[in-house]
Amino acid sequence: MKSIKISIPSLIENIKIVESFIDNAREKFHIDDDIYGNIMISVTECVSNAILHGNKGDVSKTVDLELHFDEEEIKFIVKDQGEGFNYEELKDPTAPENLEKAGGRGIFIMKHLSDDVSFEDEGRTATLKFYMY
Repeated sequence: MKSIKISIPSLIENIKIVESFIDNAREKFHIDDDIYGNIMISVTECVSNAILHGNKGDVSKTVDLELHFDEEEIKFIVKDQGEGFNYEELKDPTAPENLEKAGGRGIFIMKHLSDDVSFEDEGRTATLKFYMY
């Protein structure tokens, strides 16, 4: 399995670095257009959550992004240095009382665009998997 890892300070502007990281992975691993868009949206959303909600925009804290690639799947692991969150008690953004709210859809989107999303370390680590076929 091939892997690449980067670490970025918790500045929302650093999403550009993540986008370049994904674009480079697309070239290097020949990621199909069908899943490229899903990867771009899901991974940048996950890193944004890590910066804004996990690390609370604290530039002294970093977000680590790892990519693991093999012939069957590509996996992105996003780690922040925050307090974590209870990922089992997320509000349903499609519930009528939540439809008008500005936020709360990030993990919902990640789960729908990824083949698998899991959380570890009290929510500080998110793993997003995409199948290559």
